[in-house]
Amino acid sequence: MPSATPEQPAHRQAPVRDPESPRRVTLLELFFDLVYVVALALISRGLVTEVSWERAFQSLLMLMAIWWTWAITTLVTDLYDPQRPQIKLLIAVVMFGALLMTTAVPDAFGTRGLVFAGTYVAIHLGRGLFLMPAVRHDGPTRRRAARVFLWFAVSAVPWLVGAVVSEDARQAFWALALGIDYLGFRLAYPVPGLGVVPDSQREVTAEHLSERYQQFFIIALGDAILVTGTMFSLHHSEAENIAAFGVAFVTTLLLWRIYVHKSGELLPQAISQSKQPSRFLNTAPYTHLLMVAGVVTTAAGFDLVLHEPTGRTPPAWAAVILGGPAMFLIGRSVFEYEVFSRVSLSRPGGLLALLTIAPAVLFLPPLCAALGAMLVLAGVAVADHLRSRGRPPEDPAPPT
Repeated sequence: MPSATPEQPAHRQAPVRDPESPRRVTLLELFFDLVYVVALALISRGLVTEVSWERAFQSLLMLMAIWWTWAITTLVTDLYDPQRPQIKLLIAVVMFGALLMTTAVPDAFGTRGLVFAGTYVAIHLGRGLFLMPAVRHDGPTRRRAARVFLWFAVSAVPWLVGAVVSEDARQAFWALALGIDYLGFRLAYPVPGLGVVPDSQREVTAEHLSERYQQFFIIALGDAILVTGTMFSLHHSEAENIAAFGVAFVTTLLLWRIYVHKSGELLPQAISQSKQPSRFLNTAPYTHLLMVAGVVTTAAGFDLVLHEPTGRTPPAWAAVILGGPAMFLIGRSVFEYEVFSRVSLSRPGGLLALLTIAPAVLFLPPLCAALGAMLVLAGVAVADHLRSRGRPPEDPAPPT
């Protein structure tokens, strides 16, 4: 922590990070992540309670809201000093709010909509009300906090209105609110009279931010492992049980392998070498949301297959079983473009393969559909290995 200067006594210092301080993830941040293990598990479980497009849309809205509480809090711990007591308190309060939101996930579009939306709004507005006084002696940082607060204040209106209307209208209002929240971030929170958050106020730390996104992806894989372990069925033959269990485990392993291959390993280097680190800040939340959504949907597919591996695969089940890996590959493609400014042919090739087998799996058991998705991911992983074998390590794209 930087020492106080005569111009700025210690008690007046804003709790921003010292550029020379270590940027490793703190234990409190890892503790904070535990809430999201439960949240992702409830969302994936809810996705299969009623397999329909409406339920899928509702699950996506809840995932986007839960994800945004994590992504913005992660950004706060990158821009501010998580070792300062004020920021520790802020993280603990947000953790409580995220856990309260999580308890409302199963009935967020029913009787607990106000708990879900009200807590979401309280997290984001409360953070702004907390930070603005804490950084009042640092003009640029105070204005940044004010811009973010004003955008969340605008989105609070459709969030709260949606919480007290009917289910169909709630989906529309909450989709609008999320659109405001995600668009505000992408546009750097423009506010009349204040402008946008300047790039100098959006510089991120390669080591810290990349590690945090990688950790959340591991949490998402943990949801897949949790489903695989808890949904192991004893109502079918031992061969069917073991086969479904094995397919789920290998698929999870392949998702991990495809994520970390090259792009995941080189993300910190790519951010640090870029002349505009904010470019990754602008895209990483969206690409990782797609990949996390793909993993959560894949976990829901595991739930279906482990519960009923035999019989014909209903179209809605096929959409879940194959759609999860497809969403992951789309997100992974954009993620790869962030790092290397190109996309390996194995990514669109995998998507094309999933589309090709989709009509056939409707006449096959769910276990065969899951096996088909696993083989497609295996093909992508093998193509990655063959492409990099015998070649020198690949560097990230030149700084832009």
